[in-house]
Amino acid sequence: MITRIVKLEIQPDKALEFRKIFAENQKSISGFPGCHEVRLVHSNSNDQTHFTISLWENEESLENYRHSELFGKIWPTVKPWFAEKAQAWSTVSF
Repeated sequence: MITRIVKLEIQPDKALEFRKIFAENQKSISGFPGCHEVRLVHSNSNDQTHFTISLWENEESLENYRHSELFGKIWPTVKPWFAEKAQAWSTVSF
């Protein structure tokens, strides 16, 4: 199992729109083959700082999503709203 954590700094005037796009696509992402869960959280001290946390069956499932039509629809929409480059980590549970 892989937990993918992505830190996203969103421009202040785009934060609500970003959350809306995530909410509209959350079920589709969670339903993607190999995805067990995806959620969005944000910092309680900085409204710009968001994290997506997703649980994947394996690295192949994550890579399949990253090369999917769904990802290709979402990422280009939200990427211009970033205040900084996204940071991502994949972790494995022991």
